[in-house]
Amino acid sequence: RRGQPGGIWDLLGKGLFATRNIRKGETVFVERPVVSSQFLWNALYNYRACDHCLRALETAEENAQRLLGKSSLVLPHPEQCSIRKDLHQQCPRCQVMYCSAECRQAALEQYHQVLCLGPSRDDPTHPLNKLQEAWRNMHYPPETSSIMLMARMVATIKQAKDKEWWIKAFSQFCSKTANEEEEIVHKLLGDKFKGQLELLRLLFTEALYDEYLSRWFTPEGFRSLFALVGTNGQGIGTSSLSQWVHACDALDLPMLQREELDAFIDQLYKDIEKESGEFLNCEGSGLYVLQSCCNHSCIPNAETSFPENNFLLHLTALEDIEAGEEICISYLDCCQRERSRHSRNKILRENYLFTCSCPKCLAQADDADVTSDEEEEGEGETDDAELEDEMTDV
Repeated sequence: RRGQPGGIWDLLGKGLFATRNIRKGETVFVERPVVSSQFLWNALYNYRACDHCLRALETAEENAQRLLGKSSLVLPHPEQCSIRKDLHQQCPRCQVMYCSAECRQAALEQYHQVLCLGPSRDDPTHPLNKLQEAWRNMHYPPETSSIMLMARMVATIKQAKDKEWWIKAFSQFCSKTANEEEEIVHKLLGDKFKGQLELLRLLFTEALYDEYLSRWFTPEGFRSLFALVGTNGQGIGTSSLSQWVHACDALDLPMLQREELDAFIDQLYKDIEKESGEFLNCEGSGLYVLQSCCNHSCIPNAETSFPENNFLLHLTALEDIEAGEEICISYLDCCQRERSRHSRNKILRENYLFTCSCPKCLAQADDADVTSDEEEEGEGETDDAELEDEMTDV
């Protein structure tokens, strides 16, 4: 169920298909990313997360206090908070935080020996810090990717005993043509993307060059690596406050207490929205082999989420799925899926470089290729933030 074919799903080409009937609400699989990383602006703005699994490190109360800008806030039912601060550990050299000894050890064994900054963590002249600063100056919130995801890919292979195994693991993710790669880079970096990509490549090379991976550091190889992350990166969102809310929802309370708690939570989220806007979660992205094989549909039969407050991705059936049926997710959020076929495909072409031919789009094929006035107003602003909200559903 965590990645072995022959269970309730199977891979056929670039698609995921049910091998038996799956019921609505059933977990299709739980998947760990090959590699993941928190977004750089998200980390800079003190969204504290485990440096390995992205588990939120703040208690629910601390999380709410920060988002609200109100240190005096007290949450009811503090026992419903799942954060275990007694288990948190630091890297003894660079002081990055982990949620547990297991995560600290896993990071050390996979990539952190290469990426540990030691006493140079706050040194702006260190090559890795220069790379991260350059990225932040090119890719502003709402974030959709991170240069450190690529850095962890390189570091993983540099540390690995079986380097070819990891190269094959990364090669499973879909690749694009040279023109498509340029479009993806343009989308992530903006109009000056060619100069910015070259600057990133030079800084990336200074920080991480490895002879074994020399192709990844050439202009063409770096563009391909960049496009791989831009195309396949799955957003990850974690929140101790969200976990506390879910736990409170499950409490068996007298009616009056239930109404009071629900009203408190509703008002809390309204106040947080005024103070912090849409940026509620610890956010990052990861590469998931199985999830990346799920094709898009405007009427998906499955969805991804992160209910364990870490990087473990759960794929859950939204409806009954019959044996042999393709398991599809949506790359659009709920509101976007209700827009016209033309509007939906405009977003998909801009962000994912394809035109959808799902049953809903085929049924609407004869609709006029125009949007309503309301949609035209919305399309003036690119939907990156909405896409990211959908991708990081907690």
